[in-house]
Amino acid sequence: MQIFISTGEVSGDLQGSLLIDALQRQAAVSGWELKITALGGQKMAAAGATLVGDTTAISSMGLLESIPYILPTIQVQRRAIAYLQQNPPDLVILIDYMGPNLGIGTYLQEHLPQVPVVYYIAPQEWVWSLSLRNTDRIVKFTDHLLAIFPEEARYYRQQGAKVTWVGHPLVDRMQNAPSRHAAREQLGIAPEQIAIALLPASRRQELKYLLPVILQAAQNIQAKLPAVHFWIPLSLEDYRRPITAAIARYGLQATIVSGQQKEIFAAADFAITKSGTVNLELALLNVPQVVVYRLNPITAWIGRKILKGSIPFASPTNLMVMKPIVPEFLQEQATPENITQAAMELLLNPERRQQTLADYQEMRQCLGELGVCDRAAQEILQMMTHKL
Repeated sequence: MQIFISTGEVSGDLQGSLLIDALQRQAAVSGWELKITALGGQKMAAAGATLVGDTTAISSMGLLESIPYILPTIQVQRRAIAYLQQNPPDLVILIDYMGPNLGIGTYLQEHLPQVPVVYYIAPQEWVWSLSLRNTDRIVKFTDHLLAIFPEEARYYRQQGAKVTWVGHPLVDRMQNAPSRHAAREQLGIAPEQIAIALLPASRRQELKYLLPVILQAAQNIQAKLPAVHFWIPLSLEDYRRPITAAIARYGLQATIVSGQQKEIFAAADFAITKSGTVNLELALLNVPQVVVYRLNPITAWIGRKILKGSIPFASPTNLMVMKPIVPEFLQEQATPENITQAAMELLLNPERRQQTLADYQEMRQCLGELGVCDRAAQEILQMMTHKL
């Protein structure tokens, strides 16, 4: 049975790899052999997918920010469509990655209507939709939408999609995270050491817009707490050199680590992070955090003034329950001073810290039960069974 999966960015590669593992497990139970081809990254390749294109390094957020990636994105989309044309699969799975996946989904609807399409982790139109045009396209070419957020399920169901809420895959992933003690022992962090995780970038644009403000805040914290040590898990190895240079420039006591993100999260007392999937990973490990995001100022102005866009929250941790569990500083509010103040409060105020942990517990109820990826895989393989 042949499956094609299309996703992009570092987080999509992670989610794709977790799903591939589950698909292989569930297929083995039924005695099926799966051939999986994909747009994705090295995590998906390690899980058993044959890559048609690596999409982890060509992602962006925003209008102007996307310009350098337009041509590479079009090229990889065309490569995927050419592959599908020559090798029609038994089923296609789309994971987030809205721009390219809208094109791939529309192509399938028009030229390969016999191929079922599953959208797993649909674009967050339910958060920031400026019109229903993209939502309508998604609903038309998707045979079954597997939602990870309750609100996502409600939104797309109301728009006419066939939807199953499976829960959030990070529930499965973080189940195997090490304990704080084990993680600290593995990383060589003393029990009494204050360890802060810094997560500035999974996209190249974030090195420009987020890295300086996050490291400046870290510099302020280090001045107030001289014994602190910062830990930076690399999302892509290409970012090691610019981050190393920035650490030296700000005079930080910091360690860059590759391939041990869960260990760093489990060991950390606190985190300063960009918005994204990592916010939920930190929350599941009870790590208080401050969330930061910035775009090109022109992009932000266009979004607010011309497109009239607004979002209730940027962090999925807050979006999950639609309330400010963790502090968010976006655009002009993302200053070193604001980040430092919020960080010091969470580090030194036990009541504030305890409130955050209590709110995390409430948020967990919206993530679903263990076995998320297996439930998603079962839904997908059931569709293939019906096709047979």
